[in-house]
Amino acid sequence: VQLQASGGGLVQPGGSLRLSCVPSRSIFNFNRMGWYRQAPGKQRELVATITGGDTTDYTDSVKGRFTISRDTAKNTVYLQMNTLKPEDTAVYYCKAERYLANYWGHGTLVTVSS
Repeated sequence: VQLQASGGGLVQPGGSLRLSCVPSRSIFNFNRMGWYRQAPGKQRELVATITGGDTTDYTDSVKGRFTISRDTAKNTVYLQMNTLKPEDTAVYYCKAERYLANYWGHGTLVTVSS
């Protein structure tokens, strides 16, 4: 399984970005998909997840600013990021879970700076 993540870039504080993740298989194959991030010198952390039933979960620091969603017609999972802060700067990774198997995509860099 391959996961193609895109949408990262440089944005000013307060700005917005939308990340996309397209798996090589139908998203219906996965129990849960999500976004994680890793900032320089820090461990990778969960940002947001979405289940097959569209139940979502977020880390506290992004609640109210980020929204995870999926479009089954486009076979894509999105992470809409609003009101970005410098501390959101990180490499963002897409992850897909199927029972005990975990699949990771290559990261996409998000830099929030003026």
